[in-house]
Amino acid sequence: MTAAATTLDSAGTPVPLWPAPFATHPVDATVTVPGSKSLTNRYLVLAALADGPSRLRAPLHSRDSALMIGALRSLGATITEVPGEGSFGPDLEVVPLRQDAPPAPATIDCGLAGTVMRFVPPLAALRQGTSVFDGDPHARQRPMGTIIEALKALGVVVTADDGGTPSSLPFAVEGTGEVRGGHLVIDASASSQFVSALLLVGARFTEGLHLEHVGKPVPSLDHISMTVAVLREAGVSVDDSVPNHWVVAPGPIRAFDQRIEQDLSNAGPFLAAALASGGTVRIPGWPANTQQVGDLWRSILADMGASVSLTDGVLTVTAGSGIKGGNFADTSELAPTVAALCALADTPSRLTGIGHLRGHETDRLAALVAEINRLGGDAEETSDGLVIRPAALHAGVVHSYADHRMATAGAILGLAVAGVEVEDIATTAKTMPDFPDLWTAMLAQGSPAGTGTEGTGVGAQH
Repeated sequence: MTAAATTLDSAGTPVPLWPAPFATHPVDATVTVPGSKSLTNRYLVLAALADGPSRLRAPLHSRDSALMIGALRSLGATITEVPGEGSFGPDLEVVPLRQDAPPAPATIDCGLAGTVMRFVPPLAALRQGTSVFDGDPHARQRPMGTIIEALKALGVVVTADDGGTPSSLPFAVEGTGEVRGGHLVIDASASSQFVSALLLVGARFTEGLHLEHVGKPVPSLDHISMTVAVLREAGVSVDDSVPNHWVVAPGPIRAFDQRIEQDLSNAGPFLAAALASGGTVRIPGWPANTQQVGDLWRSILADMGASVSLTDGVLTVTAGSGIKGGNFADTSELAPTVAALCALADTPSRLTGIGHLRGHETDRLAALVAEINRLGGDAEETSDGLVIRPAALHAGVVHSYADHRMATAGAILGLAVAGVEVEDIATTAKTMPDFPDLWTAMLAQGSPAGTGTEGTGVGAQH
């Protein structure tokens, strides 16, 4: 196959195949990745509600962040690109929207961005006018009922195209310029983003917000901790001392000048390349203290047999003699990368606490099982995760399902398995623009890499 080869997606549309580079030698590289999507979009929402202009330094510029910028501009915020020091694009200056602005309609394209489809509707309720939300076809399948029901419980009118009550995209939010707030009970067991969405705007509710979760445990609690941390940095009082309760005091959101950490979750595929190729990868600028879930790579990769060190802000990962399987709990958005490494491991693995991934960009559990097994692997779903057993992998096509993390998982497998092709690698632009170029640049450092038929180090046996 060549780079011009295509396959058909689930809708029967031709999409290009990307020949995943095969590591003919152990990778030896230093890699810097763009800013955190989770932090960029949280700070953008806060800046749109702040008490003055704010600046985001070294933010992520990707499809997800562009969709958030577009949404906030539609609601009345002014967002301007200004020269910055980062290597991945300009800084952003944000002038907040005015809640007392005259009523105006807005149309919000959510794309496939969970942070846009969940974070922005509560904010839209704080402006005057009708805001219509829709997104990609896959977005209409993502869980949205909790946010819709929460807004209704807060007295906000949310309607479907036919005038009825929606349970997913598309829908319209009728903003009146204010939301009373108070005690609100929700079931956020499908996504932590439901909690974060309400916390981010709670300080601008007239009575603040006492948010209570009931139901099965909330997944991805690290992301809620991140939300609470950025709120406190902006001067918002948040009491999370009682489990499943978050109390946000009413008051201003302080304008800020904030540098965005690089995306530690998106650093995962590059760190995984060290294990998949039997080499070493270094990530400079790794924060000593962070709320990002991607900081778990330090313990996950060590458990998989790698040597992991953080010295003077540089995280260094060097492969061991093989990849160890094991039990990995609550890996959240890291799970596709973890699963790819588990498919290359010498011993069985079990991933638990990730049942909520069925409601992400695609059903990630079903997708991971299908694609690992498509290459000759041995994976199966459980009620809350995956079991992956050692098996000899072979060449084949890895389908992305319009999911950026499925595409990067395919790239990892391709390092260790000659002849892997990834469908629609461009979907990685959702959170990591130019991923193919970054991946190729990583392989070009140190020992040569390419698309040969013989490999050395970890993964060659597969």
